[in-house]
Parts: sequence; C-alpha cells; structure tokens
Amino acid sequence: MIGFCMTGSFCCFEKSIAVLEKLLEKHDVLPIMSYNAASFDTKFGKAEDFRNKVEKLCGKKIIQTIPDAEPIGPAIQLDCLVVCPCTGNTMSKVACGICDTPATMAIKAQLRNERPVLIALATNDGLSGSSASISKLLMRKNIFFVPFSQDSPFKKPRSLVCEFDKTEEALKYALLGKQLQPILAT
Repeated sequence: MIGFCMTGSFCCFEKSIAVLEKLLEKHDVLPIMSYNAASFDTKFGKAEDFRNKVEKLCGKKIIQTIPDAEPIGPAIQLDCLVVCPCTGNTMSKVACGICDTPATMAIKAQLRNERPVLIALATNDGLSGSSASISKLLMRKNIFFVPFSQDSPFKKPRSLVCEFDKTEEALKYALLGKQLQPILAT
C-alpha cells in the first residue's frame, strides 16, 4: 500500500490529485492530509471538496489527525509514503525532527521503520528559507525527491516545484531505495 500525503501547497492540489489518480491505477492508496490541507478553503477550492474527492478516489477516509497517523509504521505498513505536494514548512519540520501535524507524524512513523518517503516539493522559498532543509533531507536515508526545478524564475525567483509527471517513475526508484536522476530537472 502507498501512503499519499497532501500538505498545504494549495495551488498544486489539482496536479497532486492527477498524480493520485495515476497511482491508483496500480496501487492501493491510503490518503493523509496535513491540518491545513484538510481544513483551509482557498482561492483554489474548498477544503471539503478536495477531501471528498480524495476519499471518493481512494475509497478510504483521510487520515487527518496525529493519533490517526501514529499507527503508520507499527500497525499500518506502507511500501512508500508519497508527500505530494510537500511544502517548505513540512520539509523544514521533518528536517528538524518536528512532529506536530498528521503529515509530519506520518513521515516520522514511516521513517521509524526505515521505509521510503518520496517528497514532491512545491515551495516558494526553495532557494531561500527552505534550501537548508532540502539539503538536510537530501542527505537523509530513505528520503527521496521527485525531480524539481525553478517554478517561475522571473516572477518567483526562489520558488521550486517538482515535476509532477515524474512522480510515478520516482516512486519506482524510491521503492528500490534509489533516487531518480537527474534530481534537478531542466
């Protein structure tokens, strides 16, 4: 089973749901959402609509609390946890060992059992505030990245976003304990 965790990069939700639909063609998927992803209505859509869509696609309730995410690892064995989209905030918390959301709890629980976590990053500060966290995570065992590049170099010069269409291929590599290369997309 694959875990699919969405964090609050709301502008990427439609792309993330497209990735989820693709993964569901080959995998049983357990949906997880951070508090913000599960509860914030934004200009990109209503939280309830996204939750309903994800639950309908997966045929399972979304894990959206820390106590519900904690059994990942000891009781819920995931082959891989895909964090898509993964915000700079979530990456920074994981890099610093902070566990205060369902997303960070799921990641911590997955890593506790030395199982792979695949990060599909989407952050406006990837080349500034979040760069140190990305570097830390690149060195961590069992953390892999979907290849990424600058989002909009002239409008948002520090923004990074993954190549969502490479998530499935990156997952295949992560399941083998390898990083899909090149990690920096062009």
